[in-house]
Amino acid sequence: MGQTLSEPETSKESAFCQNDYYKVGSSCMQGWRIHMEDSHTHILSLPDDPGTAFFAVYDGHGGANIAQYAGKHLHKFVTKRPEYGEDVKQALQRGFLDIDEAMLNDESLKEQMAGSTAVAVMVKNDRLYCANAGDSRAIACINGKLDVLSFDHKPNNASELERIKRAGGYVEYNRVNGYLALSRALGDFSLKRNSDKLAEEQVVTAYPDVEEREVTEDFEFMVIACDGIWDVLPSQSVLEFVMNEIAQGIYPQNICENLMTRCLAPDCQMGGIGGDNMTVIIVCFLHGRPYEDLVNRCKEHVVEMNKKVSEMFIDHESSFVPQQSSSKSSLEEGGGNDLSPLSSPEQSPKASPSEKTKSAATDGQSSPDEDDTSEELDLK
Repeated sequence: MGQTLSEPETSKESAFCQNDYYKVGSSCMQGWRIHMEDSHTHILSLPDDPGTAFFAVYDGHGGANIAQYAGKHLHKFVTKRPEYGEDVKQALQRGFLDIDEAMLNDESLKEQMAGSTAVAVMVKNDRLYCANAGDSRAIACINGKLDVLSFDHKPNNASELERIKRAGGYVEYNRVNGYLALSRALGDFSLKRNSDKLAEEQVVTAYPDVEEREVTEDFEFMVIACDGIWDVLPSQSVLEFVMNEIAQGIYPQNICENLMTRCLAPDCQMGGIGGDNMTVIIVCFLHGRPYEDLVNRCKEHVVEMNKKVSEMFIDHESSFVPQQSSSKSSLEEGGGNDLSPLSSPEQSPKASPSEKTKSAATDGQSSPDEDDTSEELDLK
């Protein structure tokens, strides 16, 4: 954990936009960090390609300049690629590399030690493309079910570690060259200086993975956020949190604020968990219908989810065989007056729900999954 404030900065910058297809809310919060280094973008209709939507979160480290530049310009580099009309996936991949090269050639940016994650979602002609470099993340709720749209790039991932070593780097303390806790990023130009390697082969690369989906009527909402959220809550918990809030009719920008408040550490003694900058975008898919239709769908999912939790609880209770009856039978058969410890009323085991069931049934603080936890957060 890097330097922190004595008290968190909890003021939030929130925004909202909507058309017939999307209802979008966003919010960001500095939290315990000395500076706010995140940036984000939500554009319902791109100027260079009307009807195409673009949403992105950029989690800066070592300074905010790289994230801010990307927030203003990445979508422009993508749409001006020659492949864009025929191959959006390749346009995204090359667009990430193009903006990285442009920043490297910018006198005000190239010598900085700053960098930024980038997770960008483009929706064009009912196709969704999610391009990711780093450990920010995007998830979707499709008919009440989780669909993870991006995968974190960590130095100890097998394919990432192999590329790092081939380019002359190393991983120490789960960090690239001992200090960077992610293996793909915009910027971080000191880790992109191997002249024998292509841009996508460097120790740290801006080259993104791209996931594609067909957008159907089952698409309900999408959450795009930096690791300040995912380090605290796993993807399924975030999905359930947002679903519950939509079911109450809460607007997406307010849900973003509530989610960040939920993830904020009560103090700065939690090893960095909940102490990072936080940025969240929630995209609700309207499909040309009122928001109330999505609210009702989420209500149905919540009812179904709670029903399953109740059934799990009942099944767990019924799996325990009462011990008293067997003891009674033994006594009736002349087994004497001695009660075994298990048949003693004071010591008989009582059924209790498993920890997994408790976690699924509540929205309380939970420890993050192993894959969702970053040990330190000073340089990501």
